[in-house]
Amino acid sequence: MSNFLTVPLIADLDFLNTDAVFNRLESSGMRHNIDELNWKEEYPYHPLTTFTIAHSAKYIYVNFFVRCNFLRAMNFENNSPVCEDSCVMFYVKRRGEDEYFCFEFNCIGTVNASRRVSGDQSVQMNDEEISKISVLPSCGKRPFREIEGLFTWDLLVAIPLDLLGVKYDGEPVELEGNFFKCASGTSLPHFLSWSPVVSSHPDFNRPESFGRIILE
Repeated sequence: MSNFLTVPLIADLDFLNTDAVFNRLESSGMRHNIDELNWKEEYPYHPLTTFTIAHSAKYIYVNFFVRCNFLRAMNFENNSPVCEDSCVMFYVKRRGEDEYFCFEFNCIGTVNASRRVSGDQSVQMNDEEISKISVLPSCGKRPFREIEGLFTWDLLVAIPLDLLGVKYDGEPVELEGNFFKCASGTSLPHFLSWSPVVSSHPDFNRPESFGRIILE
């Protein structure tokens, strides 16, 4: 069964400094786990992963938090395959529409963003569109090869609603989407989701698995 979440409105988020944004999300945002092991027999590794979400009149804010044993960030250019690295993702669409948006971020904030109608048909967002997405990684922005240890990291993103073709006018907005954690190129590859995914192999491009997301 797909999940459901409500996204609280925090009207002043766009006007706060970074520390204040973190504090407001912590106190007034909604936190959820990314813990569905959809392919647990083949990929049993389960790094602790959460996201805290809220929205303003203009942006969706998501703060991802991860605790893991391997860390990798080799991709540093827009639309490079960040899913190979220590990566978090947010896929989202307007309710009732076929087109959906894929936002993928590695732990140094490299962005791979696209529009899709099905898993095989995608159009990458251009550099100008990607520049509208605010990304703040706790790991810094310099690429590095895989390292082993015990790591905690977070990634704060702010995605413009108009990039999704959404306008918030004070009334609830219904979206559908899913949140993911993966790292296919690490020594402990894994593929976790917030809302369960039904597929014989790891495949996040399954809009039928999207949960309901309501911007309050």
